[in-house]
Amino acid sequence: MRELTRYFDWNATTPMLEPALKMWTEATHSLWHNPSSLYAEAGYAKQRLEDAREDLADVIGLDDPERIVFTSGATEANNAVIRHLSQNVSGRFAISATEHPCVEASAETYFGKERVFSIPVHPETGVIDLGRLRDELETSTVGAVSVMAANNETGTLQPWQDVAELCREYGVPFHCDAAQWIGKLPADGLSQCDWFTASGHKFGGGRGVGFLLVPQDEEFHASVGGPQEHGRRAGTENVASAIAMVEALETVEEYGLSNVAELRGKARDVFENAVCSKLDIRTIGGNGPRLWNTSMILLPHTRNLKWLTRLSRRKFAVSTGSACSAGKGNPSKVMEAMGLDHEEMGRVLRLSGGWETTEEDWLTLADALFEIEEELRNPQ
Repeated sequence: MRELTRYFDWNATTPMLEPALKMWTEATHSLWHNPSSLYAEAGYAKQRLEDAREDLADVIGLDDPERIVFTSGATEANNAVIRHLSQNVSGRFAISATEHPCVEASAETYFGKERVFSIPVHPETGVIDLGRLRDELETSTVGAVSVMAANNETGTLQPWQDVAELCREYGVPFHCDAAQWIGKLPADGLSQCDWFTASGHKFGGGRGVGFLLVPQDEEFHASVGGPQEHGRRAGTENVASAIAMVEALETVEEYGLSNVAELRGKARDVFENAVCSKLDIRTIGGNGPRLWNTSMILLPHTRNLKWLTRLSRRKFAVSTGSACSAGKGNPSKVMEAMGLDHEEMGRVLRLSGGWETTEEDWLTLADALFEIEEELRNPQ
C-alpha cells in the first residue's frame, strides 16, 4: 500500500501513537488472560485494567473511576445511552440539528421520530440556539438532551458547558458525544456532563475501543450476560486496547492541547486565508468557534469527487464529509442545517489535520488546490 505523504482526514481516524502501540503490543503479549478469572495472572490483568480506569479518571477530572465504562467506541456507547434514556425518561429527546448519525439514528429508533426535537443551529456558525433550547425546557416536555461537543464535519464547537448547566437547572439528564473533542482540546471538565462518550481511534488510541461516562449510582446496562465493567457492560474486556487508549490520551494531553490549538489553529487559518483570497471558496462554519484542525470548504465549481481524485493522485488524503456516510450519496444533515442546498453539498471538502500538521503542510495543500482549479477550468 502506498504511503500518503499528506494526511488531512484526522477527524475520520488517527494513526496509533507510538506509546499506545507499544503499550498495546506489550499488553497483548502479557495480559491475554481473562480478567474475570480467579488465578493470579488474570488478577494482574484485571488490576491493570482498573489502573487504566483510574488514570483515565484523572485525565478527565473525575473523582469516581467506576463511572467509566470501557466500550468498543462511541457508536456503541451512544446507542446504549440513548436506549437507556428512552426507557427511563418521559417526554421528548432534544438533540442538536448537527448530531452524528449514530446519535440521530439512535434517537429516532429508541424514542421514535415523533419524540425527537431537533435544536436548530445558526447557519453561519453551526452553534445551537441556546435560547430555543431553554424555551423548550421551560414550555414543553423535554425529558433528556444530547448535544455533541465538537462537530465531525465542520469542527463547530458547541457550548456543552452551558448546556450541561442548563440541563442541571431543569433537572434533565444531559448526554454529550465528545468523540471529536477529546484528544484535540483538554478533556478536563467533561465529567460535569451526566453522560459522555468517546472513541480511542480519534486520538491515536486504536480502533474498536472507547468509553462512556455514566451518572453516579445510575443503574445502567449497556449489555447483559455477565458482570464485567461493574455489571454495566457484559463481555470479556479488551484489556490491551483499553490500556493503550488511556496511554494515547495521556500522551496527547501532555502535548499541552491549549497550546497545540493555538499554534495549529493559526496554520489552518493561514491556509483558509490563502485559498479564500485566490479562489471563490467559502468556509462552512468559519464565523463561529471551531476545532483548530478542521476546515470544511465549499469549492467554487465541479463536484468534490473530481477534486478528491486529483488530490489523491498528488498523495493527499481528504474527505468529502463524514466518513460514516461516505459513499452513500445521501444529503448531509449537518450541511443541510448549515444552509447548504443539495448541489452545494456535492462541492464540499472536509480537511482535518493532526497534532503535527504544520503550516507548510496546509500551504502545500493550498498549492495543490490552485493547480487543480486550473486543471478543471482548462482541461487539456
